Amino acid sequence: QVQLVESGGGLVQPGGSLRLSCAASGFTFDYYAIGWFRQAPGKEREGISCISSSGGSTYYADSVKGRFTISRDNAKNTVYLQMNSQKPEDTAVYYCATKRSRYGYNWRHPYQYDYWGQGTRVTVSS
Repeated sequence: QVQLVESGGGLVQPGGSLRLSCAASGFTFDYYAIGWFRQAPGKEREGISCISSSGGSTYYADSVKGRFTISRDNAKNTVYLQMNSQKPEDTAVYYCATKRSRYGYNWRHPYQYDYWGQGTRVTVSS
C-alpha cells in the first residue's frame, strides 16, 4: 500500500533552516512527481513546491522561491525540502503528496494529488 512519511519538522528560530524528508513506499516512486504543501491554522492548504519524476523540473510558490529547495533521491524513494531563511509565516503543518503525473503541470492544485502523508509540523518562532 502507498505510504508517504514526512519527517524533519520542529521548532526553528527566524532566519534558521530545516530539512524535511518525505519517504515513500508502495508504488513506483520514479514514475510520479511529488509535491509539498503546507497548512497554517485557519488557512487553506497551500502548494509550495513540486518536483518532476526525474527531478529535472522544480516548481515553487512565490512565497518560498529563493529560500526553499526541493530535491529527490529516486534510489532512496525520498523527496527533500530544504528550508532556509525561515520566517514566522512559514509556520504550518507540511505535507508531501504524490501527483497523478510525472510532470508538474497544475502542480499547485491539491486535486492533482492522490496520496498524502500525515504531515510534519514546522514552527518558526524566537
